[in-house]
Amino acid sequence: MSSAVPAEDFRPPSVAWATAGLALAVFMYVLDGTIANVSLRTIAGNLGANSSQSAWVITSFAASNAIALPLTGFLVRRTGQLRLFLWSMGLFTAASLLCGIAINMEMLILCRILQGAVAGPLIPTTQALMLSIYPPERRGYALSMIAMVTVVAPVAGPLLGGWITDSYSWRWTFLINIPVGIFACTLVASQMRGRPEHTQQSKVDRIGLFALILGVGALQILLDKGNEADWFNSTLIVVLTIVAAVGLLFFVIWEWTDPQPIVNLQLFRRRNFRVGTMALIFAYSAFYATNVIMPLWLQRTLGYTSIWAGLAVAPMGILPLLLMPFMGKYAPRFNMRWLVCGAFILLAMASFLRSGFVLEVDFQHIALLQLLQGLGLALFIMPINAILLSDLKPDEIAAGSGLATFVRTLGASLAVSITTLVWDRRTITHHAQLGESLTVYEQSTRQAVATLGQGYPAVGHERLNNLLTEQATQLAFNDVSYALTGIFLLAIMLVWFAKPPFVPKRKS
Repeated sequence: MSSAVPAEDFRPPSVAWATAGLALAVFMYVLDGTIANVSLRTIAGNLGANSSQSAWVITSFAASNAIALPLTGFLVRRTGQLRLFLWSMGLFTAASLLCGIAINMEMLILCRILQGAVAGPLIPTTQALMLSIYPPERRGYALSMIAMVTVVAPVAGPLLGGWITDSYSWRWTFLINIPVGIFACTLVASQMRGRPEHTQQSKVDRIGLFALILGVGALQILLDKGNEADWFNSTLIVVLTIVAAVGLLFFVIWEWTDPQPIVNLQLFRRRNFRVGTMALIFAYSAFYATNVIMPLWLQRTLGYTSIWAGLAVAPMGILPLLLMPFMGKYAPRFNMRWLVCGAFILLAMASFLRSGFVLEVDFQHIALLQLLQGLGLALFIMPINAILLSDLKPDEIAAGSGLATFVRTLGASLAVSITTLVWDRRTITHHAQLGESLTVYEQSTRQAVATLGQGYPAVGHERLNNLLTEQATQLAFNDVSYALTGIFLLAIMLVWFAKPPFVPKRKS
C-alpha cells in the first residue's frame, strides 16, 4: 500500500513542535543508556543481587538494542516511518514502567532486554522523520538538533542518575521516562497526523534474523564480559567468540546475496555511506572509549566521587549545546570534510594532552580539556551524519541510519573492551617496571617503608605498593590516551574518500 502524495512533501502544523517531540524522544532514549550506570550498586543491594548480576542491567539492554538497530529498514518497509516511531516510543515507555516496578533482578533484566529491543528504531526513524519535515536547505539544522541531544544526554545521564538515586530511588531512573515518553509520543502524533506512509509487505528473512541474533548477541556479551572473565582464559569467552564469528560471517554472506534481506547491506555500495560510516566507527569508538575510561580514571586513580567525576566530564556537553544550532545553519556552506577534519584534530589534541596527565592534575585542567573535546564533538556529529546519508534516497535514510548506528555501536563496544584490557595490562607492566628499582637492599626503599609505615613495616610495604599502583595506573592511562590520539588522526584520512555534494537526496 502506498500514498500518491510524497512523504517528503508533508509539513507538520508546527515544525518547531514536531522537532521538539522528536528530539525529546531521542534524548530520553540516549539518556537511558547511561542514567542507570551509576545506580548499579544500589540496584543490586535493593534486589538482593551481586555486582556481576547487576552488570547485566547494562549488558542486556546493549545486546538487544544492537540486534534491533539494523532491523530498522525492514520494519520501516513493513509499518512506515511514523508508525514505527510511535510504536517504538510507546513500547519503550511501557518497558520503562516495567523496569521501574521490577520485583527482582531477573524481571529487571528481562524488561531491559525488551526496552533495548523496542528502542532500536528510535534514532534511525527520528533522523528520517526530521529530514523529511525540513526543506533541503535546512536539513543540516535537523541533523544538528539530533546531534545535540545525542551528545548532551550521555553527559547528563550519570549526573541525573546519581542525583535521582541519592535523593529518591533508583526506580525513578526508569519511571522518569513515563511522563516524558507520553508527552513526546503525543506531541509527535499530533504534529505528524496525516503524514503519508509508504509500506510494503516484505517477507521475513528468518534465517538472516536468526544469524543476526546469534552473532550479535554472542559478540555483545563477550565484549561486555571479556575483561571480567579474563578473556580467552575463559571457556565461555572462547565459545562466545566462535559463535559470534560464525554467526556474523554467515549473516553477512546470507544478507549480501539474499534477494529480500532483513538488513540491506547493499547500502555499503554507496561511496559516501561506506566512507562516512567507516570514519564514524573509528572516531566515535575512540571518543566513546575516552568517555568510558575518564570517569573510571577519576574515581579509581584520583579518588573522585561519582558526582565530582560527573562534574569533571560535564563541560564536554557545553559547547555542543551552544553551537549545534549554528552548525545546522552555517555548516552546509562549507565542505563537510574540512569540518570533520577540524573536529578530529581537536579530539586528537584533547586526547594527546591527556597523555601527559600526572596524579597531581587539578579539576580545572581536566574540565578545560573536556571543553576542548566538546568543541571537537560539536564539529563532528552533524557533518559526519550529513556525509554518510548524502547519497541515500529518502526511503533508505532510516535503514542507512540504523545500519550506521549499529556498526558504530559494535565498534564502540569493541573499543571499550580493548581500551579497558590495554589499560589493565599496561598497568601491570608499569607496576613491574617501577618495582624493579625498589628492593629491600636499597637504603631509599627501606627509608620509604619506614616513613610510610610509621614503625610498622607491613603497613609501609602495603602503602608503598599502593603508591606504585596509582602511578602505574596513571602511566597506563597516558598510554591509552596516546593510542586514542592515533585513531582520531587515522579517521582524518578516511573522510577524504567521500565525494561531495553532501546534501541528502530529496526524490527517490
